[in-house]
Amino acid sequence: MDTSGIAIVQFNDEKSKAIQSHFQNYLNNDMDGLKSLWSPDLKVYANSPDPVGLEELVGMLEAQHSTFSPIVMTFGEEVENQPIAWVETTDYPATPSSPAATWSQSWFTWTATSKLSGETITLPAHISFQWGDDGKIAAEYHFYETGPMTAAIEAAMAAAE
Repeated sequence: MDTSGIAIVQFNDEKSKAIQSHFQNYLNNDMDGLKSLWSPDLKVYANSPDPVGLEELVGMLEAQHSTFSPIVMTFGEEVENQPIAWVETTDYPATPSSPAATWSQSWFTWTATSKLSGETITLPAHISFQWGDDGKIAAEYHFYETGPMTAAIEAAMAAAE
């Protein structure tokens, strides 16, 4: 059987584990830890066809941590030793129309409480990570409802003025 055109999906591989650690760095507000996995030319598409770069993303994440505490990520039932997200990595072979590529997919529920209002926001989320040739994350695609999060951040910023 010719397996040259078959994509390989893994769950406990080096890249999937790196994404789990990456999420833990996010929860710990460890921007240096996050940056260690990102390409300097990172492009992030957060529910938009227009990407933001590394510095803008870091500013957005810092605003989240300034606005919310605690921030929690979960997947499935909350049980001991449960991963904070479902992560799988797929190695796609080259095709006539695209080069070989490696992507990690993640699904989780993001829950955070506003420091200002005490309101808790719960958002189901999906993030796709495209790996570059250098072993760093080259692009991210974020899929979740940003409205409640953005409104809470804007309210916190207005209250701080």
